[in-house]
Amino acid sequence: MLTPDAALERLDFLLSLAAKAGADAADAVYFGESSLGIGVRLGQLEDIGRSEGEEIGLRLFLGARSAQVSVSDLSKAALAEAVERAVAMAREATEDKFAGLAPAELLTSGPFADFDLFDPAAELLSPEQLKLMALEAEDTARAVKGISNSEGGSASAGTSVSALATSAGFRGAARGTSVSTSAVVIAGEGADKQRDYDWHQARHLSDLESPALVGRRAAERTLARLNPAKAPTGQMPVIFDKRVSASLIGHLLGAITGSSIARKTSFVLGHEKEPLFGPGITIRDDPHRHRGLRSRAFDAEGLATAPRAIVDKGMLTGWLVDSASGRQLGLPPTGHGSRGSSGPPGVSTSNLWLEPGSSSPEQLMSDIKDGLYINELIGMGVNLLTGDYSRGAGGFRIRNGQLAEPVTEATIAGHLRDMFKALIPANDLEFRHATDAPTIRVDGLTVAGQ
Repeated sequence: MLTPDAALERLDFLLSLAAKAGADAADAVYFGESSLGIGVRLGQLEDIGRSEGEEIGLRLFLGARSAQVSVSDLSKAALAEAVERAVAMAREATEDKFAGLAPAELLTSGPFADFDLFDPAAELLSPEQLKLMALEAEDTARAVKGISNSEGGSASAGTSVSALATSAGFRGAARGTSVSTSAVVIAGEGADKQRDYDWHQARHLSDLESPALVGRRAAERTLARLNPAKAPTGQMPVIFDKRVSASLIGHLLGAITGSSIARKTSFVLGHEKEPLFGPGITIRDDPHRHRGLRSRAFDAEGLATAPRAIVDKGMLTGWLVDSASGRQLGLPPTGHGSRGSSGPPGVSTSNLWLEPGSSSPEQLMSDIKDGLYINELIGMGVNLLTGDYSRGAGGFRIRNGQLAEPVTEATIAGHLRDMFKALIPANDLEFRHATDAPTIRVDGLTVAGQ
């Protein structure tokens, strides 16, 4: 894997080849990653995996025609061949008047903040250290009374390097680490077996939850699922545990990207000037969070990133736009560009969260006579064109304001606009993933038992 400086040098060389081959404009990205993972089961080493990979992607333009190629061979000869292939492809491509690099006047420049994303201690974790972490997670879970079997514990650590260079003059690179632990265990016997898990990931080893805590939580969640009943049927309040509540925010993001709006395939289109949520709801995106899992100083087009409220006091603040969709919509790009090595930029958020409310989860459910508490969602029955929502779910019955018996094989259904307006967040927000939300209550959902 190349260092950030070496990656930029390789991209500069590739762009020089593209210019010599007649490209009017071009950009290139580098992605390199190395990781080490250990898996254990029933106290014994089950697997160990080490992976290293790197890839360069080139996008070049001949007028309004463009092509993308990617290569994992980074030798000069392979890069020269990639340029030849991209030029030949571009000559045969259909013209696209909206495609192109980000406007040069909008490009940011270094030096760039790194937001403390790299941890030498995480990079230097040995196989033996990771094995001990995985064993501690699984052993702790298996020691809890009622746990009958295990699907294993795991621990992993990795380092990544990414870089972007464009013919318009942008150059930027970033490096980061990640470390994680998990445990998956089983309780019960025969047809009554249940399984559940816990997992945690962080940039720095010092921020990672202890393997013992991960294992204990996996065991507790598994035991709580024993002896499930059938889910109720009817219209009722539903509480989304914070393990799954962030998925509702994810559905919003899919509907407010510039490409969805340009194609007119979003259920939000035509309603963007109306209150989308209640007046107390704010959703924030912060690419500058210290040690954030998706923190970044610049986006995949070389534009500066900045903290932003995606929803402010219930109102959508605008679309998330890359340069191509921005040209279609007549809007400037918003610094949310994201891409891989083999395609043009799209859009993604960074560290996203729904701001917490003032009530505890217990207070949110205190007046629910009969309802459902969801901590598992199954399937992807969400239509972002119409806003129709229908997913399989599991969790617990709510009776007289208290959690009751576990339930399985439920289906919950509604419409996302109605769900957003009815959404009430609890006060238990935790920053654990790239997208986070507290426990959420949504009234009026239709629940169908199996």
